[in-house]
Amino acid sequence: MTRGPSESVVEHRRHYLRLIVIVALSGLLTACVARPVGDFGRASPGFTHDTAMPAIGKVSASMRKEPVSGFNKTDQEDEMHNRVWRFLIAPHAKDWAFDTSVELQRTRIIPPKDSYYRTDRYYAWLKRTAYQSSRTRYSTVGAHVTTDIDTLPTTFAAICAVIAVDRQRALALLGLRNDLPASAASDVAARKYENDAFIAWFVRALNYRHDSYRFALDSLVVETPHEQSLAVDGALQRLSAFVTRANRHDFCGDGGTARGRGDVVIPSRFQHKGDAEIVLQK
Repeated sequence: MTRGPSESVVEHRRHYLRLIVIVALSGLLTACVARPVGDFGRASPGFTHDTAMPAIGKVSASMRKEPVSGFNKTDQEDEMHNRVWRFLIAPHAKDWAFDTSVELQRTRIIPPKDSYYRTDRYYAWLKRTAYQSSRTRYSTVGAHVTTDIDTLPTTFAAICAVIAVDRQRALALLGLRNDLPASAASDVAARKYENDAFIAWFVRALNYRHDSYRFALDSLVVETPHEQSLAVDGALQRLSAFVTRANRHDFCGDGGTARGRGDVVIPSRFQHKGDAEIVLQK
């Protein structure tokens, strides 16, 4: 009797075929990998970046043994992704924030690599950009810093809402575990992993921006000293306050100790089954 291939061989072949598909599709997407930008710097929706690349990314992340959730995203999670996205890229500065690499990371086609970014790229872009006045470079840095500051409160609020959603999922899972599909617990854990990883990416991106702005200001003070440096320094000090909060995960305005505040009300039956009180494990 002829024996078929072992399970390990079959699984290896499956992974190999998946890899071939990833490489082939990634090659087709290379020419348009940077996510298109619409009005007000927001991402433009499209099949390639919203469907095709994330599908490839899920397979790629699974092959790297990373948790991948089968859940749909909540409105809060979509809002967080949309708010954070502008901090991951910088179309106004000619890819100084690695727009192409960011899109491959966002869709999980490649693992995070932003830890290796150099903070001199923003200054290099400023230096080679032809301005009629050297003072204009200070104005450019100040405008970019101020724009970041103006959008950070709503970004922090969006992240806080997702923290609340993750807590509410945990409560619902605890109360309805026996009534849910077997995959529910792993999906909840995987989505928590995905959200935590995205929030951590935002924190790194915010630090990268702040450090890049600071490097640019210090370099400009040496290269072309002007009194405008004082205003930019003041703006950077305001930005650093947000960086400090982000580093301690204080997105809800409580020193980073809150579990998140949200607008989703969990029905009482999620919290109580019969007369037994459900207590979250600490």
